[in-house]
Amino acid sequence: MYREPGHPATPAGGAAAESDRAHGLRSCRALRIFSSTLVDMDAIATKHSDGLASLEMAGLAQRYCDLIEASTDKHRRRWLMDVASLLPRLQAAISSVSAPVSGVSATSAVDLDTRFELFWRLRRLLADRDGYWLEFDRASEGAEGMTGSLADDLTDIYCELKSGLGLYSRSPELALRAWVCGFDRHWGRHLVDAERHLALLAAQGRLEL
Repeated sequence: MYREPGHPATPAGGAAAESDRAHGLRSCRALRIFSSTLVDMDAIATKHSDGLASLEMAGLAQRYCDLIEASTDKHRRRWLMDVASLLPRLQAAISSVSAPVSGVSATSAVDLDTRFELFWRLRRLLADRDGYWLEFDRASEGAEGMTGSLADDLTDIYCELKSGLGLYSRSPELALRAWVCGFDRHWGRHLVDAERHLALLAAQGRLEL
């Protein structure tokens, strides 16, 4: 009796072909599930990574603000060393964050009177360690020609981070975006300038107050 190829009773088709089709279906389904799982895992990993970055940045911001506020402690001779060691960690943390900055304004919640008072307190504390040369300063004008100020750098960084900490308790994501925005537009330059000057002071053995 003649049988059509692929008939269930045909050895060349039938069970073997059905088995192949079932295996192919399972493979396709498994591939879809596997691909979907990878996407989900990537999303979870990204969210987890963002959460860790936010926590790390908030912790370093709090540590920095605590250090600046403790600058009045006359017994902290190593205060400036602590600041110098913290700034590179702060820069690494904020540079690793990929938070979007569109629609975010980098504003400071610290009022001008508080900022001015902090600046002068730090300037008195730093004394002759405060001023430094910027790129276009003229050395012929002597110390009066120095337009860089470590006190100004540390104060501006403090104001930006303190403002973000006030926002962090309500919206960690928004605080992180504000820090990133502020870093790109303003306090990042102060941080780099401060690091450069502190490195020079360290080379001169002048970090201990």
